[in-house]
Amino acid sequence: MTPEQQTLLENLQQYLSEKLQNPVQITDAKPLAGGASRDTWLFTIEVGGETQKIILRRDLPTQMFDDALTRRQEFQLMDAAYQHGVKVAKMRWSCEDESVLGSPFFIMDYVQGISIGRKVMSLPEMTSAREALPQQMAEELAKIHSLDVSAYQLDFLSRPQGGRTPAEEAMHQMLTILDDLGIYNPTWEWALRWAQNNQPQQNPLSFIHGDFRIGNLLVDETGLTAVIDWEFGHLGNPDEELGYLCMRDWRFGQHDKRAAGLTDRETFLTAYEQASGRTVSREAVDWWELMGNIRWGIICMAQANRHLSGEEPSVELASLGRRSAEMQLESLRLIESFGMFD
Repeated sequence: MTPEQQTLLENLQQYLSEKLQNPVQITDAKPLAGGASRDTWLFTIEVGGETQKIILRRDLPTQMFDDALTRRQEFQLMDAAYQHGVKVAKMRWSCEDESVLGSPFFIMDYVQGISIGRKVMSLPEMTSAREALPQQMAEELAKIHSLDVSAYQLDFLSRPQGGRTPAEEAMHQMLTILDDLGIYNPTWEWALRWAQNNQPQQNPLSFIHGDFRIGNLLVDETGLTAVIDWEFGHLGNPDEELGYLCMRDWRFGQHDKRAAGLTDRETFLTAYEQASGRTVSREAVDWWELMGNIRWGIICMAQANRHLSGEEPSVELASLGRRSAEMQLESLRLIESFGMFD
């Protein structure tokens, strides 16, 4: 352990001791895999003769998306979701004092489960979970979309600006990122033009998680135990969420099962309709699946730029840049499959 790490550990112990009004000893600390946007740790602590597990989530030096929620905002949103009955960890404390750990962070209860997509999809002990997940995910997503943001003081959540629809807002954001990066890519320019000319039907704005997929769920042998990574929560078209989880990149090799690599899309959408009580346009879900690929492909380029700029040297970030080519190919394949290659 480096002197800096030792100082951070001591600062965290002091912070926890003050919050719990009892001396706290950290007995184990493990970084958790997943995502290049935040630093997440599992700590085992001893307090008052009892052992507890807690999760800490804090900022990294750079972030993938300027509109991502702050740790304080993500804390408030997850706390609201918990009160709303969504399967999410109980929140403990949020801290914006950078003198404690060097960056803002929050702490929540530990929830059993794994979030590594390929393990969820391949481990034999997860067989029953994979069978249960489509229905569980449909029900949880319907509950998330019913969250009344006005009841929980979530005014900070982003929403379409300048009179734009959610679809127009999504396209605007991607063009802005390309402009900021100085990237001129014919596939993205053409795909975004196609998307502009074939915009989906509009639905009333609702809250959406923004990154709902295998990989951002905790799963144990019984199925879904918690929804994690809420930093992209915003107000938009709920069909966006349905198309996003159908993306080829989130199927973890199970490409014949369009809905999250778990089942066929129609089965999932029917379960969602039953849970949410609303009818879903399949054409709109098609459009948002395409937009999910466009968005992820462009964000991969932005991630790589975090490395290339020298702000955050990282092999992981650099490797994400090559994924953009896969999203470009998938975007063209989708447009062709829609029968609208013009």
